[in-house]
Amino acid sequence: MGKAGDRSFESSGFVRAIGFFGSREFLLWFMPTNVLMPQLGESIAEGTIVRWMKETGEFVGRDEPLFEITTDKVDAEVPSPAAGVLIDVRVQAGETVPVDSIVAVIAENPKEASSTGSVQNSSNDVGFQEPKTGEAVSIGRTLKESAPIHRLRVTPLVRRLALEHNVDLKDLAGTGSEGRITKADLMEFVEDRSTVTGSKLIDGDVIADADATGEPMPAIRRTIAEHMLLSRRTAAHVHTVFDVDFSVISVLRENHRDSYAEEGISLTYLGFIAKAVAMTIPEVPTINAKVSEDGQRVIYNEDVNLGIAVALDEGLVVPVIRRANQQSLRHISRSVIKLAKRARSQTLSVDDVGEGTFTITNPGAFGSIFGMPIIHQPQVAILCVGAVEKRPTVVDGSDRIEARPRCYLTLGFDHRLIDGAVADRFMSNLKSRLESFDSALL
Repeated sequence: MGKAGDRSFESSGFVRAIGFFGSREFLLWFMPTNVLMPQLGESIAEGTIVRWMKETGEFVGRDEPLFEITTDKVDAEVPSPAAGVLIDVRVQAGETVPVDSIVAVIAENPKEASSTGSVQNSSNDVGFQEPKTGEAVSIGRTLKESAPIHRLRVTPLVRRLALEHNVDLKDLAGTGSEGRITKADLMEFVEDRSTVTGSKLIDGDVIADADATGEPMPAIRRTIAEHMLLSRRTAAHVHTVFDVDFSVISVLRENHRDSYAEEGISLTYLGFIAKAVAMTIPEVPTINAKVSEDGQRVIYNEDVNLGIAVALDEGLVVPVIRRANQQSLRHISRSVIKLAKRARSQTLSVDDVGEGTFTITNPGAFGSIFGMPIIHQPQVAILCVGAVEKRPTVVDGSDRIEARPRCYLTLGFDHRLIDGAVADRFMSNLKSRLESFDSALL
């Protein structure tokens, strides 16, 4: 059988292959389709494969779950982009690779795929080679050996981490697609170097430091840690705190709670806050903007895509309510509950967590009075909601004091783009809208 390195091949063409499944040999016409690591949001540069649902040589249907990934935002199952045979798995479970990296190759079977309408012409060059006349390619054969090695193919995140840890990337051998140096490669190199440096040498043997105990940090926690540190290094964090009277909203909740419950909607304080934020952001559009990667331009987002942070046992995820500025209070309240349930059942899709423009985090649900949140990159602001609790309040500037439901709202903002006056104008407008919430919006 000939090798696949003899001639170049257009990915839209067909290759005749002989495959062996069990003891039966058959001929199959196929065209290859790349399976890529999906983009999991603007701030995420890479993803970790948790497990594969299919093995090499197995048939997979279009949109059938193919593999599971994890990031700091979500654990998600990724569907197959085409129907066919999984002929090459290039990234193993546990490996972390940049987005748009080729993680697998599927050989589309036109006969099988056409019955489901899933035949497509892939524009990706998957590195397949056309066999010489009279030769064929084994379907189960890996294609890694024919791929060129580029040792210094790295993402901006890896380059930045290399600078921080004083690592010469030429010293590393990449394990990613086509020899790409991944974050895991770099961090393993740094950890190995630290272990040797921090160990004691006795008779030429390396003895591990007695303090090097504990268990490995879960992948989602490592990703969250890196994302948070990146945000602290990127944004000039400033916070401002406003004390808001929730008396009007408390009455509205009491009066409309039952009618919302009949529709299966829980009328929460968070729903009111999300609606008010979505209405206030267009008045101060800088709050909804982002800074370009080169730090030289301001990019304004037309839609208000609200991220709602959800706390899980293993970490934090931020599902997104898209175009919240165009949604009713009912829709927003329903979305908050629905996305939280999906997050806790680990059934969020990639679309559920992408393209957020502003984030709300709600530690008040656990009793926290207020917090100082870290901005969710590449966003420039985040709102922290404290507990709504009754506190003594001076009524209308008089000498009368009564207990009223109040809440501290903290805005964390990026001082590179947002000045204190702009942040406080946004918060003042939000406070006014919440304290005199329009009942017509219900």
